[in-house]
Amino acid sequence: MKKRTLAIALLTFLAQLAVAQEKRQQNPESSEIWEPVPRVVTPGELSPGAASGTTAPSDAIVLFDGKDGSKWVSVKGYSEANWSGVTEGSNPWPIRDGAMYSAKGASLRTKQEFQDFQLHIEFRTPDKIEGQGQGRGNSGIFLQGRYELQVLDGYNNPTYSNGMVGSIYKQAIPLVNPSRKPGEWQTYDIIYYAPRFNKDGMMLEQGKVTVLLNGVLVQYDTRIKGTTEYIGYPKIQPHGKGPLLLQDHGNPVGFRNIWIREL
Repeated sequence: MKKRTLAIALLTFLAQLAVAQEKRQQNPESSEIWEPVPRVVTPGELSPGAASGTTAPSDAIVLFDGKDGSKWVSVKGYSEANWSGVTEGSNPWPIRDGAMYSAKGASLRTKQEFQDFQLHIEFRTPDKIEGQGQGRGNSGIFLQGRYELQVLDGYNNPTYSNGMVGSIYKQAIPLVNPSRKPGEWQTYDIIYYAPRFNKDGMMLEQGKVTVLLNGVLVQYDTRIKGTTEYIGYPKIQPHGKGPLLLQDHGNPVGFRNIWIREL
């Protein structure tokens, strides 16, 4: 027993000695990490015509470049039953001056589907003020076709807080309201992490989203509770990848400079 105790004490001493020696041998280079090396991404270039001031970065998928709307197809309604599996069809939204404008009776969804991503999109509500509250410049960006980031004229336009521009509709109030005046181009920059489900359809992780409106933080690591519902509360519906959906809500809202980076 005595020999065993001595052996343990010796091993402990040697371990402490090794740690002390390692600390004495450390230098500034000891804590440098050289691998892995982050891949190179060329940032967007200055572009006077873009409200954000830049074009898309080199690894982005450009979903709308101001001319070609073929990456979007027309869908009616916002439920998955109306858009799931749709990969072909016309885009009825008119394109003018580098922007797509919502057409009454038809929303759009991307042909391509996504999971986690960084999204940049610019929008413009009508310069002529008509209506009030939810009836003024209303549209929406549905992440994975299910979770709505509200688009609305938010300049001197009172409405319910969890339905104003910058909100995750009916779920999360924006931190602030940095809206520009009607008719001016505005920017959304969105970092989105999709929810995870197990094979039985149970949600293991909630979706999360961080949003900047006109360069100002309005949602920070916000948990998405479930699907966007106009009446009632969010629902948990298991899913995989999903499209982006631009909502038509009867107002001629314009969209331009749309690009996405898969994460």
